[in-house]
Amino acid sequence: MLQLVPGIRIAAPRDAARLREEFREAVAIEDAPTVVRYPKGKVPADVEAVERLSDGVDVLSRGAGEDVLLVGIGPMVHLALEVAERLRAQGIGATVIDPRWAIPVQPSIVELAREHRLVITIEDGIRVGGVGTRVRQVLREAGVDTAVDELGIPDEFIDHATREQILEDAGLTASKIAHDVVAQVLGTRIPVARQTPTGSIPTLDEWEKSRP
Repeated sequence: MLQLVPGIRIAAPRDAARLREEFREAVAIEDAPTVVRYPKGKVPADVEAVERLSDGVDVLSRGAGEDVLLVGIGPMVHLALEVAERLRAQGIGATVIDPRWAIPVQPSIVELAREHRLVITIEDGIRVGGVGTRVRQVLREAGVDTAVDELGIPDEFIDHATREQILEDAGLTASKIAHDVVAQVLGTRIPVARQTPTGSIPTLDEWEKSRP
């Protein structure tokens, strides 16, 4: 809903350290409205980046290959990291990033998406009009044809429950997401991952034989 405000900048800190950091950054911005969005509940453990890119995007984990780019929004980076581990166990390369400032979409995310076969955005907000939708729009405007799967809360009235139960009911669990991503990489689930440089998506039998 806040994306309707022209020029707005929305931060989504993944942990307490980033909350302090991004709040300081928000206060220092003088040419645009800023919002720092964080969920209720227990503060998750701090996750340090392996690299901070020039536009402020944090790379949290890199895999052996560039199959899947997992974009975790705020505290959902913890889920993205768990998904990445499950994918790597299946022989699928995964990169996990935290935009820190979810809106606007940073140029490095566009370039990373261009290098990967599939982009998965994971957020704890409503999918409709969410960060994932914004990422997909920006990629299309930049001419990037990498498929984007936007994961989040469905656009419906949610029964009262704990945060954990709501996320589970929405399918936002590591096992469910990893299962679906494997199918997308294999080409059996839409959106299908972009073809490999050899021009073909491996069959299930070929993929099983190639697993370590």
